[in-house]
Amino acid sequence: MIDFLKDIKIVSFTHFLFGPMGVQSLADLGADVIAVEPLTGSWQRSWGGEGNKAVDGQTVLFLCVDRNKRSIAIDLKSPRGYEITRKILATADVLASNYRPGVLDKLGFAYEELKKENPGLIYAAASGYGPDGPYVKRPGQDLLIQAMSGLAAINGPKGTGPRPVGLSAVDHHGAALLALGIVTALFRRERTGEGCRVDISLLTAALDLQMEPLVSFLNGRRPETVAPPKYIGGFHYEAPYGIYPAKDGHIAISLTGLKTLNEALVSKDLAAYDDAENFTKREEIAECIARVTKTKSVAEWQEILDKHGIWHQAVNDYAAVAEDPQVRHNKCLVTVKGATGSDITMVNHPIRYDGKSPEVRLPPQPVGAQTTEILRGLGYSDREIDQLKQEKVVG
Repeated sequence: MIDFLKDIKIVSFTHFLFGPMGVQSLADLGADVIAVEPLTGSWQRSWGGEGNKAVDGQTVLFLCVDRNKRSIAIDLKSPRGYEITRKILATADVLASNYRPGVLDKLGFAYEELKKENPGLIYAAASGYGPDGPYVKRPGQDLLIQAMSGLAAINGPKGTGPRPVGLSAVDHHGAALLALGIVTALFRRERTGEGCRVDISLLTAALDLQMEPLVSFLNGRRPETVAPPKYIGGFHYEAPYGIYPAKDGHIAISLTGLKTLNEALVSKDLAAYDDAENFTKREEIAECIARVTKTKSVAEWQEILDKHGIWHQAVNDYAAVAEDPQVRHNKCLVTVKGATGSDITMVNHPIRYDGKSPEVRLPPQPVGAQTTEILRGLGYSDREIDQLKQEKVVG
């Protein structure tokens, strides 16, 4: 078992994708994550995307982000609910939240107050735009941040307009940065004994995700548009770097010299260009390439490009990804028995440690599944717990 974060207690006030996914990474590594949820459950339990997809009533978003966590359901607005939560936080190593800035403060869980009784607390606050500033009250959501940060602009090719990435890319990257920030603060505490406030926003995550194109744009001559040309992989790349149509699909062609590429494609049109023009005339070159790649199947092109030592890759849909030999070899996808008894397939923890990936110790749990267990650990008797349930302080 990989339990590098054993004995680290994380109290998670998180919902949607950004916060829960970041904390899940630490739960995978052995941290005791207590997910504090409202009595009706966190938002991710109610949204399943296409057709509100669910397994035995468990939405796929919930299954995506809530493994290896214990769930306690508390009415945080009730005096006794507040009291229980303060007891949980008194011995916590980390508080993680992606509520809007100020929400936890209003509930009585401001960092300045909590650190008085728990000075070693790591207070990790994830938000849309940061803890302050002109946009602090705006809704922080992946699509909105993609639009604001330029991510949608660099993803929509010329002629079609801006287009968001086909997943919550900023949430995913923000989750990784949230986990990194927490682990870094824990490491600092090991050295100094001091707690720390960690702030990560979707905005900073979106800009960090675009470091390469942003630095390219901001230095030297600026292009007229950041929209990528047709077929080309980005506004700052030259031909042939991009994705091209084949007779039965699409194929990605990476960086290579035009002479070498033409030896594989055998195009009189392409032969008219040289590497000095692979940026200035990249749209013309890309069209030449596409006219040729349409004439053969992906498999045929793979064989030809292999012979010429040109980097390439067939474009997989998700069905192909699931069957890809390297994906299967790396065990990137893992199927386990869910809390309801049905099998669920999840994306595995992305890092190996001494050749091993962390286990799914606890599949995503029903809301409040560990409420009794956690309250007993705080010293509450079964009679007191039953009373709290009857009064709907906990669930």
